[in-house]
Amino acid sequence: MSTSANPGFSRRALLGIFAATAITAAPRMSKAFAFNRGAGDIRRLKMYSGRTGERLDAIYWVDGEYIPEVLTEVDQFFRDWRIDRSHRIDTRTLDILAATHNILDVSEPYMLLSGYRSPETNAMLRRRSSGVARNSRHMVGQAADVRLDNRSVSQIARAALACNAGGVGRYSRSNFTHVDCGPVRTWGG
Repeated sequence: MSTSANPGFSRRALLGIFAATAITAAPRMSKAFAFNRGAGDIRRLKMYSGRTGERLDAIYWVDGEYIPEVLTEVDQFFRDWRIDRSHRIDTRTLDILAATHNILDVSEPYMLLSGYRSPETNAMLRRRSSGVARNSRHMVGQAADVRLDNRSVSQIARAALACNAGGVGRYSRSNFTHVDCGPVRTWGG
């Protein structure tokens, strides 16, 4: 199908139409992803920013392919809001977040507390708190701090750990879970 026949349809619009169809046609084998090409598999992020009030409801991966235009929107959403600077967010982190959301079987969007952090913002946060790592994965777009009103920090952490794909930190006092695509490890309480 060619998009040049109808200039009103962009590649993204066509992918969106396909994705909407894929949502209803996708098999529900489990709460985890079906990594089979041709299976109508999609990956979606539903989030809102507790800092900016912005919302994101994006299908960023369809049947084995990331959608570059949507990833650009995700990068903007995950930006360091303090200085309005974005950075490429590692798709492995997005995949862990999406899989965790599926495992939890919730429709509620995540609240994103922290995505990308510039080195300047990370240094400022380190001066205020001992819980901020000097070489935080936030600074390279590989981490997110999230919360859900309907799930506890421990429930989110257990679901993220079930993905066996990265670091998971429990920050129960501050009511958020850290997820990153680094080595598999866990900390906090």
